[in-house]
Amino acid sequence: MPESAAALLEQIAAQVRACTACGLCEGRSNAVPGEGSASSLVAFVGEGPGGDEDQQGRPFVGRSGQLLRRTIRESGWQEEDVFICNVVKCRPPNNRDPLPEEISACSHYLHAQLAIVRPKLIVTLGRFSLNLLVGSQLKITEVMGRPINKGGLTFVPTLHPAAVLRNQNLLPDFQKHIRGALNLALKMHSAEQGAQP
Repeated sequence: MPESAAALLEQIAAQVRACTACGLCEGRSNAVPGEGSASSLVAFVGEGPGGDEDQQGRPFVGRSGQLLRRTIRESGWQEEDVFICNVVKCRPPNNRDPLPEEISACSHYLHAQLAIVRPKLIVTLGRFSLNLLVGSQLKITEVMGRPINKGGLTFVPTLHPAAVLRNQNLLPDFQKHIRGALNLALKMHSAEQGAQP
């Protein structure tokens, strides 16, 4: 009998917690594999863990994470219904940007997680997940909120919630992008269900 998606995700999480593939492992308190539904319609992919995430071993639990989770709930979803993770699974020192070699060492975990969850739609939060998953030349300010189809997947890029905390004027757009992405995922799912005999 094949292993369940949840069990496969837990195997990856165990590998992440033991990983020493790049220097980020030296400074971590906890690796942050990701969390949520193994059969989610939507995955949210951020950049890397911050201080709160490093302490708790959970993604998006600090101030920017609380904003993301609140926005998901205000859109009529539960946090447990989505999958939330990051491009790199260990906190970069002083919350600096992850280095290309760190992303390269870590990204296979993300690709494996997405292959297991098989979300209908992936929301990229900030430029690192956008550039890794959709296109290295894309600028977030030019594509945010617009669905992009690539490799049989649908992506909706939006700002990282940390950027929204720094500039509250960005909040309405951020909320609109998240709400639009979640509604689009439901429409895609309904259309697929309707097409089945």
